[in-house]
Amino acid sequence: KVYKSITQYTGSKEYVQYLELSLLSCLIVLVVCNITKLKTLDAKENILASCFIIGFMTFSRVCYRKIVAFLDKRRHSNNITQNVLIIGAGKAGLQILRDELPKMETNYKVVGIIDDSKMKNNSTMCGVEIVGGRDKIVEICEKYGVDLILFTIANISKEQKAEILNICSKTKAKIKVIPSVAKFLSSDVEVKMSDLRDIQIEDLLGRDPVQLANENIKEFIKGKVVLVTGGGGSIGSELCRQIASFGAKELLMLDIYENTLYETELEIRKKYPDLNLTAIVASVRDEKRINEIFEKYKPELVFHAAAHKHVPLMETSPVEAIKNNVFGTYNVARAASKYGVDKFILVSTDKAVNPTSVMGATKRICEMIIQMQNAKSKTNYVAVRFGNVLGSHGSVIPIFKKQIEQGGPVTVTHREITRFFMTIPEAVGLILQSITFAEGGEIFVLDMGEPVKIYDLAEKMIRLSGYTPGVDMKIEITGLRPGEKLYEELLVSEEGLSKTLHDKIMVTKIMDFDENEINEDLRMLEDVVYSEDATN
Repeated sequence: KVYKSITQYTGSKEYVQYLELSLLSCLIVLVVCNITKLKTLDAKENILASCFIIGFMTFSRVCYRKIVAFLDKRRHSNNITQNVLIIGAGKAGLQILRDELPKMETNYKVVGIIDDSKMKNNSTMCGVEIVGGRDKIVEICEKYGVDLILFTIANISKEQKAEILNICSKTKAKIKVIPSVAKFLSSDVEVKMSDLRDIQIEDLLGRDPVQLANENIKEFIKGKVVLVTGGGGSIGSELCRQIASFGAKELLMLDIYENTLYETELEIRKKYPDLNLTAIVASVRDEKRINEIFEKYKPELVFHAAAHKHVPLMETSPVEAIKNNVFGTYNVARAASKYGVDKFILVSTDKAVNPTSVMGATKRICEMIIQMQNAKSKTNYVAVRFGNVLGSHGSVIPIFKKQIEQGGPVTVTHREITRFFMTIPEAVGLILQSITFAEGGEIFVLDMGEPVKIYDLAEKMIRLSGYTPGVDMKIEITGLRPGEKLYEELLVSEEGLSKTLHDKIMVTKIMDFDENEINEDLRMLEDVVYSEDATN
């Protein structure tokens, strides 16, 4: 089948095949001549003939490839559409350079390869020079007007990857990256251009994947009836996805907003067709309805994620924040105790720490409620406190994306404002891990990493979209909004922190509250928010 291969695309596999077949043919001729005593060519002449065949077949095909490539290059020399810089002189970079780019309809010109290995510097790969390490990225991009950067390093930590991509983001080039590390570490997997995806803001934050003790989580969830309030929201829906993967006996998804609830239900039913799943439209404000649900389904684990979370909106609608967050939590927490739930997990927020907003104050009251309930109930009540999650409803990232799509300006409330960020799956994974440590009354605090300047985040997103901040796209400072902090905190000064068995999860000491005082305050608050002049 030697002649079935297309000469223009022959490579090392075909050349090895020529070698094998020539040696085999030589051996066959020698054996046949020896058996039949035919006087044709002697052994030495047969071996020389085979060597000539190998050399001529390989040489002729290499020459043909070079001639075709030369003519093709001349034909398109004035039609270069994109200058390309490859990051990584490894297996993936080689496959992209050698096999993928020549096949593309767009005419790419690879101007250089970046690799931090000093041994590879000033070497070439497929005729392209390895120009240096990451410190050369900006210089090469400016020198050659690079249009596209291909990040092809598979075996690298997220921190190192983020560092290199942050340098790349300072250029005007579009950036594409390898999405899956594990896939491309396999020696038999070929990398294709279609595998590369556009860079995302998560790539620039440099957070390594969180390692979870999945077996411990599975022990808590498998075979149990689990209720998730706010099941259609950003955190609630991801809780439902991950809980489904751990083999819950029955998953109850509760939300007042039926659209996202329905979408999440369809998604989970498709992925886990054997899961006993029930989507419930209900409001946590409705105490009677909540009690009916608990009585009917008898949940054993409750994840309470339902809440109003938008800080500026809650400043203008404080009564609604109190009704939904405070009394919604109170209703669900009391039902959990009444119907014998094993564990109740409140999804809290860093805005509950020294709150300056209505939303933050309501969440702090929720934390106090569950600690009060824990002191008098057989149910274990805990809270998990963390900061912003990437891509959630109301997050700055989707807002920035929309503003950039509309041509700007990108609005930032303050040049120095900072926030903690975490991906939604990461936050939910740590919430589930926290329940394996819960004994009752704790507030778990997730390690959010280093705080991120929102102004810097806006600049990076503008650059990733191919614009220059302040030149092509303006960043407008609008001033802090009502209730908004310049920076967030994860700990009240009196709480103190202790380590858990997981390095990304800390726990505060349990605070004591006067139950009678809290109940009296809640009654007074309820009278106010449900009175006729509550909005005044």
